[in-house]
Amino acid sequence: MTSSQNPRSDAPPAATLSAPTLTTMTPTSGSTAGGTTVTISGSSLTGATAVKFGTTNAASYTVLSDSAISAVSPAGSAGTVQVTVTTASGTSNGLPFTYVAPPPPSLSSLTPNQGSSNGGTTVTISGSSLTGATAVKFGTTNAASYTVLSSTAISAVSPAGSAGAVQVTVTTASGTSNGLPFTYVAPPPPSLSSLTPNQGSTAGGTTVTISGSSLTGATAVKFGTTNAASYAVLSDSAISAVSPAGSAGAVQVTVTTASGTSNGVSFTYVPPPTLSSLAPGQGSAAGGTTVTLTGTGLSGATSVKFGSTAATSFTVVSATQITATAPPGSAGSVLVTVTTPGGTSNGLTYFYLGAPVLTSLGPNQGPAAGGTAVTLTGTNLFGASAVSFGGTPATAFTVVSATEITATAPAGTGTVQVTVTTGGGTSNGLPYGYVAAPTLTALVPNQGPVAGGTTVTLAGTNLATTTGVFFGATSAAFTVVSATQVAATAPAGTGTVQVTATTAGGTSNGVSFTYVAAPTLSSLAPGQGSAAGGTTVTLTGTGLSGATSVKFGGTAATSFTVVSATQITATAPPKPAGPAAVTVTTPGGTSNGLTYFYLSAPVLTSLGPNQGPAAGGTAVTLTGTNLAGTSAVSFGGTPATAFTVVSATEITATAPAGTGTVQVTVTTGGGTSNGLPYGYVAAPTLTALVPNQGPVAGGTTVTLTGTDLTTTTGVAFDGTPAAFTIVSATQVVAGAPPGSAGPVPVTVTTAGGTSNSLTYTRLQPPGI
Repeated sequence: MTSSQNPRSDAPPAATLSAPTLTTMTPTSGSTAGGTTVTISGSSLTGATAVKFGTTNAASYTVLSDSAISAVSPAGSAGTVQVTVTTASGTSNGLPFTYVAPPPPSLSSLTPNQGSSNGGTTVTISGSSLTGATAVKFGTTNAASYTVLSSTAISAVSPAGSAGAVQVTVTTASGTSNGLPFTYVAPPPPSLSSLTPNQGSTAGGTTVTISGSSLTGATAVKFGTTNAASYAVLSDSAISAVSPAGSAGAVQVTVTTASGTSNGVSFTYVPPPTLSSLAPGQGSAAGGTTVTLTGTGLSGATSVKFGSTAATSFTVVSATQITATAPPGSAGSVLVTVTTPGGTSNGLTYFYLGAPVLTSLGPNQGPAAGGTAVTLTGTNLFGASAVSFGGTPATAFTVVSATEITATAPAGTGTVQVTVTTGGGTSNGLPYGYVAAPTLTALVPNQGPVAGGTTVTLAGTNLATTTGVFFGATSAAFTVVSATQVAATAPAGTGTVQVTATTAGGTSNGVSFTYVAAPTLSSLAPGQGSAAGGTTVTLTGTGLSGATSVKFGGTAATSFTVVSATQITATAPPKPAGPAAVTVTTPGGTSNGLTYFYLSAPVLTSLGPNQGPAAGGTAVTLTGTNLAGTSAVSFGGTPATAFTVVSATEITATAPAGTGTVQVTVTTGGGTSNGLPYGYVAAPTLTALVPNQGPVAGGTTVTLTGTDLTTTTGVAFDGTPAAFTIVSATQVVAGAPPGSAGPVPVTVTTAGGTSNSLTYTRLQPPGI
């Protein structure tokens, strides 16, 4: 018989799973609160699906092996229950587990056993059976917070309470403990010892650490009579407060709690520093240049920075002068600032000069007669003092930026080295070649459409190095065919223009080319704007459809929109102050140019007078630069009552009412100027004249007593000026002028106005 006819099975018989059996359990009892870890021993425990204490599932369990399980007892009532294990094969026999009710909590000590009536004292409560505490009370008030550290210790924070003793108790599920006494002690009034820092800006905002004692529960922090901008109690001995704005000078800082107000500690308000000039205004990128900074409020300077880099060193010479050593820096401009406890000053520009490096010339050749405008490109070109073509100075040069100079080549021959000299040294040289000038003899054809696109053949001599072909002032695309021929594509244009070819040797004679209509401009509005650009300008004209560019003095508008065939709106690009011709280019050519004026930001240099009465009305002359077109004059944010622009360097304005010292600024289309201080002066008052009478012949020395007399500009007896001497803010001595017998009013005039009058009586001499 084959195996296929009588198959044999070698598979084992299916296993039979036994129900779990329990033999021992350790421990056999635990708290009614649950949480006791029990080890259950037995057999067939693998795959347990439930462990129960009575009818309640274990809080958790872990099968350790087929013969052991670790289980955590759930909460239960006092008494004995059966512990069982269930698997897929059934439920085991039960083993007894006894729930024992924990004893009520008991307290033995408090550490510390007294604290402030403000609360906040951390107290360690020692005792027994403290696990599961549900309440900690100081008298009848719950603790501010508490943490059960163990069954014998609790950490609790006392709540606020009245001075005297209260009982501290702990409550658990088993009851409330005995009480232990905790004594509330009323805190002493606050006391201050120091401020750090003890000075700051009049603008406020200085964060001050106030040190002292009994500061917990502070209800107010004051700088003089003004509340701190904000404060935070860090501890019983420290408060962090932010100073409010204040007037220059010292004030007393105080702290108030429920126990009273502290002693005062002095805090000095310092006005912010200002810088007006620095000299020199440039130096080596290697640093080391000694720079003199001039300004106001420089005493107590804590730092001098060039950009974001601290000066190598600095010396405060006086309240108006600092000498600083420039740190190393990268070539270019940085702002120099001074920081004092009063804040950080305005910034003044300082230029770092690196050794110049030339990378390219454009063009790198030109006519032997000179006159070629050459653009030198490189780095560290600011402050150039010389441009040389083979040892011959450039006819003229302009430093456009730190990376560009335009120079006019002098006459010369052959190939020479071009170099640039700055305060940082002399650059490498780049070759420049002198070549012969081109000439033109013919154009074929010599006319084309206004849209351009005509291919024109230029015939002449010395055309091999052609760098540009121009139809009038408009450049054209071109191809050099030979030394005697150039092919060019006529750009858009109008009328008859002169076509010229430019080579390194110069610009040729012109040959006429006639365009058969181009855009025209008739007006633009506004006609001026800030040198920073951004002004929206409306251009009006004809033939403006399809405009491809709008330029301001050769610089493309930041953006533009063609509104119609007669109107375009364009955003002016940044440019230096001065006039710029605005043009529009369309496929029909480039329009005429209309003048647009770029305005520099206004600058104020002086005010006269620089003070006046608080009621306003003073006629103030403002002197500076770029004042034409002024649209606003502000005294500390308040518009002048009236103003008149006298010239680009002078404005007369009527001061509005105000108080204190304010900054006067001017706003034009070029921006808002720097501010200059203007002081409002209180009106004087007179309280007494001694003596108050004298002869009609005059000559009596009269002492005038009153207030705000420091700036006295005149003393009048019934309108007649008298000679006077200012003794103090409360006293002026004047010589009574002659006059008719009888009483007359006496007044004093200051920058703050004219005082009230007091009576002075002139007496006739006695008769004989």
